[in-house]
Amino acid sequence: MCGIVGAIAERQITDILVEGLRRLEYRGYDSAGLAVVDCDKSLLQTIKAVGKVQALQDEITAHPVRGTLGIAHTRWATHGKPSHRNAHPHISTESIAVVHNGIIENYPELKGVLLRKGYAFESDTDTEVIAHLIHAITIEKNLRLLDAVKAAVAQLHGAYGIAVIDKSDPTCLVCARSGSPLVIGVGIGENFIASDPAALGQVTDRFMYLEEGDIAQITLTSWRIWNNGKEVSREMNQIRQDNDEVMKGKYRHYMQKEIHEQPAVLRNTLQSRIGKTRLLEESFGVAAKEILDKVHTVHIVACGTSSHAGMVAKHWLENIARVPCTVEIASEYRYRKILVPANCLFVTISQSGETADTLAALRYAKKLGYVGHIAVCNVASSTLVRESDVAVMTFAGREIGVASTKAFTTQLAVLSLIALALARRNGMTAAQEEQYVADLNQLPAIMELALKLDNEILQLAHDFAEKHNALFLGRGIQYPVAMEGALKLKEISYIHAEAYPAGELKHGPLALVDSEMPVITVAPNNELLEKLKSNLQEVRARGGQLYVFADANAGISNEPGIKVLNVPHCSDFLAPIIYTIPLQLLSYHVAVIKGTDVDQPRNLAKSVTVE
Repeated sequence: MCGIVGAIAERQITDILVEGLRRLEYRGYDSAGLAVVDCDKSLLQTIKAVGKVQALQDEITAHPVRGTLGIAHTRWATHGKPSHRNAHPHISTESIAVVHNGIIENYPELKGVLLRKGYAFESDTDTEVIAHLIHAITIEKNLRLLDAVKAAVAQLHGAYGIAVIDKSDPTCLVCARSGSPLVIGVGIGENFIASDPAALGQVTDRFMYLEEGDIAQITLTSWRIWNNGKEVSREMNQIRQDNDEVMKGKYRHYMQKEIHEQPAVLRNTLQSRIGKTRLLEESFGVAAKEILDKVHTVHIVACGTSSHAGMVAKHWLENIARVPCTVEIASEYRYRKILVPANCLFVTISQSGETADTLAALRYAKKLGYVGHIAVCNVASSTLVRESDVAVMTFAGREIGVASTKAFTTQLAVLSLIALALARRNGMTAAQEEQYVADLNQLPAIMELALKLDNEILQLAHDFAEKHNALFLGRGIQYPVAMEGALKLKEISYIHAEAYPAGELKHGPLALVDSEMPVITVAPNNELLEKLKSNLQEVRARGGQLYVFADANAGISNEPGIKVLNVPHCSDFLAPIIYTIPLQLLSYHVAVIKGTDVDQPRNLAKSVTVE
């Protein structure tokens, strides 16, 4: 989750490091810090601050530091609460400085050894162990920094991306990757490292992605990479970053901007993948056809919002494609004995492509005999994309708000296309395909109509500002949409919210319903509508206040205890995507009214790169 930036240059790099941290702040904002080597004075200077990167900038303004070699970090806390003493970088003997993403599982054992050697620990983190371990190895074995890092990481168990500098060796910085992403940014007479290319868009557009187990040494004019003791090379990639993506423009928050971008990005997602009447399956790539031809069942593995997308896809795959499907939470997948049916496809879903649990699930799945591994992802350069057989990109553009919005709806769009591709192999007629494709071609326009409900939803949102709990209901394919709505509300407004299938009301949740428990329901006009209406009356009879997002043709109207907002009519096929939008808007407006940090909600970060 945390963000790393490093630089070696002939110019002053403090501003480069801080700007890099700003661009990575979505990865963590509990604290921030940097360490730079002033070669003229042979000094290692460290500055840290609790809170967001701006707090670090304020410290630097008050106490300037200068240097041409340095590392920086923005933190999402794992070991040790957010505090100045736990902020990175961590220092050993005023010489070695380390920043670290990930978790070192055997740090208690290593810490015990280092304590016996006389090292004093000043933080509660697992990271400080790395700094002292590297220093101990340099002294005991008389090694330079690169070889000391190689020896140190061999003793680390867990996941890590680390960057290390040594005051006594200011000609290089060293980094290592195992389970946490790192890239090298290549400049002219200067080089950089970061957790994400986005951190370095202001200084370079050329990047190399480190692979699992890579250890790299970066100097002013060169880089060398080793893996498993052998020197290796990594492909250079040119990535041009659109500055418009990191500007809010007319919007108050990134989340608001990203909600309203959805019609445009959905057009990007669907472009060149559907024609007027048919799915253009060849857009998935050459390897996809061979895999899809063999598929009899599907396993979907994902986390958080992406798992809700997978649950929607299960309905499409079983109802349209007639393919059995299971959906698994990635963090649970590896911890039971998986039974893989014959000809089963493994599908992962991730916005970032760096989610630790999802990557671990993919690596485990590769040992189990699936017919293929397809990734649905938004970041083409991600580890998930590189390690999958086929990647179907969502093309959502950069998503900065921690609460996922456009990533979710574009994932749904891609998953609907995969469902149609499999449906072709299981009896879908040309006429049926034409209708599904016609629906998808209408999708961006219907999304634009849904976004016009913004002002009406704002008025509803005032009813929620003083509430502490909320209940979301949905039936069938709308149940995971209700789950996503509940997740959004709790993520950014801190209101406890839960989702239930509407038919389960009488099996427990109804006991919670009273005048202080708002109940939010999605009600498209489908075969479950009449049953849903009965569920609504059960809530109303117990004094609950209902908020119903209903199809304009559903025949549900305002009455005492029921507030209805009419959603533009759409096909059952598109309903999960369309009904997501008003729930996103509701969560956004409630959070703004409550005054929470919408884009960077407490305790959360955008990319979950630790288990």
